[in-house]
Amino acid sequence: MKGSEIISRLRSGKRVYGTLTVSTSPMWPDVVKSLGVDFVFIDTEHTPIDRDKLSWMCKAYRNMNIAPIVRIPSPDPYWATMALDGGACGLIAPYIESVDQVKELVGAVKHKPVKGKYLKEHLVSSNSFGNTLSNYVDDINKENVLIINIESREGIRSLPEILKVKELDGVLIGPHDLSCSLGIPENYQSQEFIQAVDTIITKVRDSGKGAGIHMIYEDIESEINWLKKGANILLHGADLISFKVHMSDAIDKLKKAAGDELMDNTSENINI
Repeated sequence: MKGSEIISRLRSGKRVYGTLTVSTSPMWPDVVKSLGVDFVFIDTEHTPIDRDKLSWMCKAYRNMNIAPIVRIPSPDPYWATMALDGGACGLIAPYIESVDQVKELVGAVKHKPVKGKYLKEHLVSSNSFGNTLSNYVDDINKENVLIINIESREGIRSLPEILKVKELDGVLIGPHDLSCSLGIPENYQSQEFIQAVDTIITKVRDSGKGAGIHMIYEDIESEINWLKKGANILLHGADLISFKVHMSDAIDKLKKAAGDELMDNTSENINI
């Protein structure tokens, strides 16, 4: 699926399906292709994927008609343009808490390659670039998807103003950081957490943008619940997590059958 198709589906309320992958193996894109997903979420915030490897991954997935959407290390417009230059179809910007951050990212993602004072004046005043430049910028950026992470109390407070930024395409909830910001780390069944997620999804979908949440530890029932409440970015699981959970279960069964001691892995959570 192309970036422009992702944008169209998000804004029309249709669903898109994806999964998180950090594997840099050349064998992995074929495996992901077999899943029938629309996009892959490649995380560079919490993983050491360098620019060269990231570009190879993005171009491989694009050639398979799977949109590579990259989470950059910080909400920095320069990180955004680097990821796009490397082949990303879109961006997820982490820990957004202000409308100014979003506007800077809009400049990098939707008005690239314009920079500096000229871009800042355009973003502040909405003055037209003129027909020639406007048409050029619109055309070369039409496949670029912009999604932000809302994962704090301050992000929720700022959400009404953030959602007024028309070129923002979607909001993805970061449950781990959100739960920590709420003072209830990893308590995803608490009413406070559930209410916060419901509030975000409702406000985002009412604004005509895409909304979703990424629960990396597989919890299908919760994901179905968010879907029923309007979430249309269905981002399921992660390759590292799936390997850990399913392989750990298999190894434990073998050890039990053999009568060997099991390893205590309850503290080995991975948060990406």
